[in-house]
Amino acid sequence: MRVVIVDDEPLARRGIRQLLADHPDAQIVAECPSGAVALAAVQTLSPDLLFLDVQMPEMDGFEVVRRIGVERIPSVVFVTAYDEFAVNAFEASAVDYLMKPVGPERFSAAMRRVRERQTETAALARVAELQALLTQVAPAISQPLLVTTAKGTIRIDPDEIDWIGADDYYAVLHVGVKHYLLRESLASLEDRLPAGRFVRVHRSAIVNCSR
Repeated sequence: MRVVIVDDEPLARRGIRQLLADHPDAQIVAECPSGAVALAAVQTLSPDLLFLDVQMPEMDGFEVVRRIGVERIPSVVFVTAYDEFAVNAFEASAVDYLMKPVGPERFSAAMRRVRERQTETAALARVAELQALLTQVAPAISQPLLVTTAKGTIRIDPDEIDWIGADDYYAVLHVGVKHYLLRESLASLEDRLPAGRFVRVHRSAIVNCSR
């Protein structure tokens, strides 16, 4: 985890730095003495975790979160000497809220929460990626066509079809030397067939490009 420590007090920053030494999966990429410096660090370094003091001159921790924006905000753990800001901290989607001075056990508990949150976030991001991928791939998936014959219903893979013609209210599927009647319009079939693999070359004919 790429970590940024934000506190106007050097001793407080050093305290967080010392506590992080027991967590080898955390790498401190910046220490910021003010909210303005923190904003620049988040923009240029894209950290995964922000240890953020609440009360700082000129720009407090909540203003830092507001200016970063929910779209780009990393995981945030507020660190402060005052407990009255706890409700506001969690309303700002903080992972945890630490009271100074911070002990090793309480700090470790906060780090566990951070790891859990980031695991959940990564899982949700992966699900979103897979959904996007499926959306792109779905049109190319060949769905079998169900055709009713005298011997029952059969499934025809679109790749087996040479071409499709129109016959009144029916579509005629030409599959090698055989043909099958399907009570469906060519316009409806055109929407269902894999895009790019079938082309409507005439108002009454759709052909398989590979044929």
